[in-house]
Amino acid sequence: MKTLAIPFKAAILTAMLLAGGCSAFRQSVTSEDPRSASTLTAKFDQRDLLEMADQLAADMLAHPFPPEGSTAPIVASLGINNNTSTHLDVVSLEDTLTTLLLDSGRLQFVNTARRDDLIKEQGYQLANATEASRVQVGKQLGARYMLTGAIAEIGAKTGKQVRASKQQDVYYQLTLEITDLETGLIVLRKQRDRLRRKSTPLFGW
Repeated sequence: MKTLAIPFKAAILTAMLLAGGCSAFRQSVTSEDPRSASTLTAKFDQRDLLEMADQLAADMLAHPFPPEGSTAPIVASLGINNNTSTHLDVVSLEDTLTTLLLDSGRLQFVNTARRDDLIKEQGYQLANATEASRVQVGKQLGARYMLTGAIAEIGAKTGKQVRASKQQDVYYQLTLEITDLETGLIVLRKQRDRLRRKSTPLFGW
């Protein structure tokens, strides 16, 4: 009877797993705070996007532009250049940043991303809407300033060495600036950077 002990226990374990629907192997989904969620990569991720946007928005609003008490200047956001070797969602980065600046009430933004749509809608109203209800063409406000930026990346990996792990360092630098469209002068420039190190064991699993 002793020889049946191990197969019998294995059979009991198998039955328990089947009865439980193999819950131990089911997919699990949880909600995390994107600003504090852990990261497993040295590359640019959602936490970098949110942190850099938060930091640069705070830096820009702490700058004496525009002066306290002045009318919120009108700004055209013309995008953030991706000067890295990888795909980065710079549109979402720009959207997050401009949302923070707009919510502050210190800056106003013209909708540069929807200019073609604005022109189409104005043309439609001019042709089809009543004179009393249609918008007046040529009344859009012009921007006095433009917001531009660029993000750069520098990466490095450990060479051939006797070690138990390999390391990867990735450095990102994000630069934003506001330029006076009339004079061409840069009235504000801010930078933020971060260096993240990823260490991967060469042994084990």
